[in-house]
Amino acid sequence: MRTLAAYLRPYWKAVLLAPLLMLLEVYMDLLQPKLMASIVNDGVMKGDLAHVRSTGLLMLGYALIGLIGGIGCTVFSSSAAQNFGTDLREALFRKVQTFSYKNLDRFKEGSLVTRLTGDIVQVQNLVQMTLRILVRAPFLALGSVIMALTISPKLALILAVAIPLLFLVLFLLIRFSFPLFSQVQQKLDGLNTVLQENFSGIRVVKAFVRGPFEEARFGRANEDYTAVALKAARAVAINMPVMTLIMNVSIVAVLWFGGAQTWNGELPVGDLVAFINYVTQVLFSLLMVGMMMVFISRAKASADRINEVMTTEADIQSPAQALKDTVQAGRVEFRNVAFSYEGEDRKELVLKHLSFTAEAGQTLAILGPTGSGKSSLVSLIPRLYDPVEGSVLIDGTDVREMDLHHLRGRIGMVLQQAILFSGTIRDNIRFGRPEASQEEVEAAARAAEAHEFIMSFPDGYDTVLGQRGINLSGGQKQRISIARALLLRPAILILDDSTSAVDLGTESRIQRALKELMAETTCILIAQRISSVLDADRILVLEDGEIAAEGTHAELMESSRVYQDIYRSQLGKEEVSYGR
Repeated sequence: MRTLAAYLRPYWKAVLLAPLLMLLEVYMDLLQPKLMASIVNDGVMKGDLAHVRSTGLLMLGYALIGLIGGIGCTVFSSSAAQNFGTDLREALFRKVQTFSYKNLDRFKEGSLVTRLTGDIVQVQNLVQMTLRILVRAPFLALGSVIMALTISPKLALILAVAIPLLFLVLFLLIRFSFPLFSQVQQKLDGLNTVLQENFSGIRVVKAFVRGPFEEARFGRANEDYTAVALKAARAVAINMPVMTLIMNVSIVAVLWFGGAQTWNGELPVGDLVAFINYVTQVLFSLLMVGMMMVFISRAKASADRINEVMTTEADIQSPAQALKDTVQAGRVEFRNVAFSYEGEDRKELVLKHLSFTAEAGQTLAILGPTGSGKSSLVSLIPRLYDPVEGSVLIDGTDVREMDLHHLRGRIGMVLQQAILFSGTIRDNIRFGRPEASQEEVEAAARAAEAHEFIMSFPDGYDTVLGQRGINLSGGQKQRISIARALLLRPAILILDDSTSAVDLGTESRIQRALKELMAETTCILIAQRISSVLDADRILVLEDGEIAAEGTHAELMESSRVYQDIYRSQLGKEEVSYGR
């Protein structure tokens, strides 16, 4: 919590004014029972209506001053809390943007969404309550105890018994509830993950008639969350009746012993009424503190989860003396590169000591079965991951020595899954270059064979896309993704099976346009269809994370049985010349 408190510093004036105004309200509230005692003792009991009138007006004036203090505290505490939440949310979002793929693998999407929304709301609410209730309750309780002592030290002994009991209840509440609220947030993570997966894949669920399975999966996650939430709720629910019982017993004790003192003439009636009011204020204040402990327990669990993200260092960062303007021609070289998703543990190498070169301006095609490491290989070029051994070099410089923004800004990447964002088609194409002109946008779209279908929409490039481009077909989304990468005019273009959803004719036209528009760009092409790689300058065939064959199409047809098998299975060629 102390770490997150730094986000309150810009709003220190509101943070200072809120409790000061609350203290004003508390002071006015503490004066009310004393004035009431004066009305009863010196006004009602003596028949002095003038005293009743003047003291009553004084009470009303103090109440109005207290009202101003309470309203002011609410205004300033709300302002501080809302701004705190806004800044913290932005900081957490910026932090997530710095994460590498490995960091994101650790924090699942559902968990990050929960932390950015529910967890921050919990901490934000705690800030507001701290500036109001956690100021009001302790000072009102302390002030009421002092005022009660001034009225009757004997009766105040009742508080000496009740207050320790209340603190014991609070201690037990905190001890048992905090671990439970941590579990509640973890279960909420799991619930959100199931929801996100289901909503994003709802069409697949319907296509495979897996609704009952998904309902059962959601039901299990929901029941797990409910079970832990109920356990936490029970711990909280016990708190209120126990504290209310202690409070009521204390008031009965005050009436019992105080009534006897009044009957004996030791304590004026007005003072007894005032004492009861002060005791009630003390006990209600401690009751408020008890409720606050619940919020503090939940907020503490949320704050720990937020800090877990904020203190996580991105394992891929620009070095201290990062090199800029090094990526020019786009020559890519892998030197003895090994890679594992487990990092340095190397439990299972996905890529096993690969060495190859893609010369500037060349088209390097990568073929291989599913799981052979094709996508893992290209993810090392823009440093989405780092190899566990060996080096990836661009124009002779290790990518780990480069500035990340420069490196990634010079690489255009079309991922295997076309991801589009809510907004217009133009905004999606200009995602990497917001300043690009309409002419540049259209040129990229034409090269990606997207211009024609875009113009078929009534709004053309101003057509608004739904979430993830839901109102486009798979092939249309892929072509817009390609246009988005082409608009960057990158030194290196990576196409990760990015034309799998388009027909052969469209793919052929896209490849011809790429050769014209990106003639000087190094193109690394991952493909499943062998027809996509026939004209590549060099072809790598990956198998189980190793280079099984390397060469041009003609060379591989002569020397590689693996390549020949792929060619024959896809194009149906029976007569294949095997290596001699």
